[in-house]
Amino acid sequence: MNIEFDMYQTLALAVLVLLLGSFLKKHIHFLEKFCIPAPVIGGLLFAILTCIGYSTGLADFTFDDTLREVCMVFFFTSVGFQANLKVLKSGGKSMIIFLFLVITLIVSQNLLAVGLSKLLQLNPLVGMCTGSIPMVGGHGTAGAFGPVLEDFNIQGATTICTAAATFGLIMGGPIGKRLIEKRNLMDTVATEDDSLLIEDEEKHKRHTNMYAAAVFQLILAIGLGTIFSWLLTKTGLTFPIYIGAMLAAALIRNIAEYTNFTTIHMGEINDLGGISLSLFLGMAMITLKLWELASLALPLVILLAAQTLLIGVFTYFVIFRIMGHDYDAAVLAAGTCGFGMGATPNAMANMQALCDRFVPSVKAYLLIPLVGSLFADFINSLVITFFINII
Repeated sequence: MNIEFDMYQTLALAVLVLLLGSFLKKHIHFLEKFCIPAPVIGGLLFAILTCIGYSTGLADFTFDDTLREVCMVFFFTSVGFQANLKVLKSGGKSMIIFLFLVITLIVSQNLLAVGLSKLLQLNPLVGMCTGSIPMVGGHGTAGAFGPVLEDFNIQGATTICTAAATFGLIMGGPIGKRLIEKRNLMDTVATEDDSLLIEDEEKHKRHTNMYAAAVFQLILAIGLGTIFSWLLTKTGLTFPIYIGAMLAAALIRNIAEYTNFTTIHMGEINDLGGISLSLFLGMAMITLKLWELASLALPLVILLAAQTLLIGVFTYFVIFRIMGHDYDAAVLAAGTCGFGMGATPNAMANMQALCDRFVPSVKAYLLIPLVGSLFADFINSLVITFFINII
């Protein structure tokens, strides 16, 4: 039996799995503890249902995922608006160093994925499905780049990326506790670092009458982005569909910051981006074909185990040492584990658990959200695009 969903029904189904995931997350401590996104919870259950239907021959589900791409572009455009160069410029030496360390992590994840996939005699693009796409990128980037890799005949790329992102959310636990206790770092707790700039909270306040203006700003950035994307195709390289919109949003944001010609409604844009991401993830999850993972089960386990080892070694020996080998550096290491294998909410959860046990780290609470939310996704998309094109 073939069950078809048009684009409106697919969108409605995505909302249903989102609501189901929210309900389960609220009532199951494990899901809450590891900050598993609600669309991933409900969507994975539905994907298991479709897998059973396919495997038994009872039902074959098909979806019109036109609106998935629309929601994806809206989300990544909102990410582009986060790229405020004034914050980077005024953030002090610590932010600049930490940003370069995160870039190093992104490149290392992809080098490891490509190199190990060659040793396993796999297509390097399959390896990319376990690199920074799902690790630093999380489910959002996984859902965006999966179809790009499928265009290169990597069957099941979206499913592999999404499975790897889910693995990363669960495995990206903190290592800060070991560092703090082993090295007696409570004696190194620093005072507040005033050199770090927190974005003006006024810019992130929500006003109900400004959501329309925020939608218009997103749409204008997407429209301008189509021109950027067209120009990028002239290079002969392959770029994800949202990259032009992301660059346009970053350009608009920074022109506004330096000229004050308009107000960018960041609070509202963040909310709209969050809604778009939830809908995008919901549609991405319900369209997963889990049966495509079967032939890659063992190589996938090896590749993901290697990524887990890399994040542990990198945070323990690189992030911790270069960021000052003190208490703040240990909390930063724990936070990097979170967004280096999952998402910024995971990083915040890791740091919260650590700081609840010991003391808060002002430096870590400033650096992780700024770099993880403002710059990591933006830079990651550019690095991934570079790797895909050279492969």
